[in-house]
Amino acid sequence: MVAALRSAGCVFAEDEAALLHEAAHDDTELAELVRRRVSGLPLEQVLGWAEFCGLRISLSPGVFVPRRRTEFLAEQAIALTGSGPVVELCCGAGAVAAAVLVAHPSVELYAADVDPAAVSCAAGNLPGAAGVVRGDLYRALPDELRGRVEVVVANAPYVPTGEVGMMPPEARLHEPAVALDGGADGLDIQRRVAAEAPRWLAPGGNLLIETSRRQAPGTAALFTEAGLLPRILHCEERDATVVAGTRPR
Repeated sequence: MVAALRSAGCVFAEDEAALLHEAAHDDTELAELVRRRVSGLPLEQVLGWAEFCGLRISLSPGVFVPRRRTEFLAEQAIALTGSGPVVELCCGAGAVAAAVLVAHPSVELYAADVDPAAVSCAAGNLPGAAGVVRGDLYRALPDELRGRVEVVVANAPYVPTGEVGMMPPEARLHEPAVALDGGADGLDIQRRVAAEAPRWLAPGGNLLIETSRRQAPGTAALFTEAGLLPRILHCEERDATVVAGTRPR
């Protein structure tokens, strides 16, 4: 099993073999799990879960796999969450929202995504959420949230269209393009999220968006254009970048 995984390019073949062995109920199922992994399916989709902020986030095939670097985004959201509503846009499996909900069990939390498979997955990961809804960004949210939201958090797609083809096969072949492709400059979805944020944020509320170090100045400029006060945050250990913006009081 280890040899098969290694020959397929799995760098941590021994660790993956142990996880697959743990997940299988018998040798037949184990052989099928190994076959799926060797065929290129992301390990997390084969296992049916991904580890994120110490949680096991359930995953279905075809749903975006939460990255470890996005834990930095979740940590920023947790730190800014108080008594007001929290919204995760482009939620995927709802990993960031799940981490916020564990840290703040009583928070009024909403998660939204345009992909029906992601919304179904997120609903299973967020049993305590006020709403897990399908729709295009803010259009999915109830109107009564306008001007009340304390934190909007989004890991919106930010890979430029021309660079999607250079992503690892696990991502570009097995994750939805809508979760990867950020348009010509990678900022198309971020641009829309930032522009509408002031209508939904409460005074003093914050918008948090994951981006790349290279794109962070452009993301911050979008925040400024929307009337938010931006700041760029970076975690060297995880090579993670987040742009945070506050709606003035």
